[in-house]
Amino acid sequence: MARSLNEFIAELPADEQAEIEARYQILKQEVEGLRELRQLAGKAQEDIASALNIKQPSVSKIEKQADMYLSTLRSYVEAIGGKLELTVKLPAHPTLRLQSLGDVGVDNGGPVRTVSRRKKHAAA
Repeated sequence: MARSLNEFIAELPADEQAEIEARYQILKQEVEGLRELRQLAGKAQEDIASALNIKQPSVSKIEKQADMYLSTLRSYVEAIGGKLELTVKLPAHPTLRLQSLGDVGVDNGGPVRTVSRRKKHAAA
């Protein structure tokens, strides 16, 4: 007779069960895409379309895109009630957070993407 995954895990030593549970909790925090993110936020595509002043089929198209402007992603995330934060992980450096990347401003009537730059302070 075949055993279920839960039965198999229950027979493992406690430390291995704890490792599996810890990994499960980490994976549970990851989402596959924008559709799942929207569903976690409890929003319908119509809600997002209304917030972005677009039609529902356009929301569906955004959710299926593998590549998009950061400004589009930021607007989508804000429409579901979230905040987009971008981090960069470089070898031998602490994690860095990019500020304002993908923000859209208006200059002379056209869209402008701004990038904040942090000034390095020389060690005294």
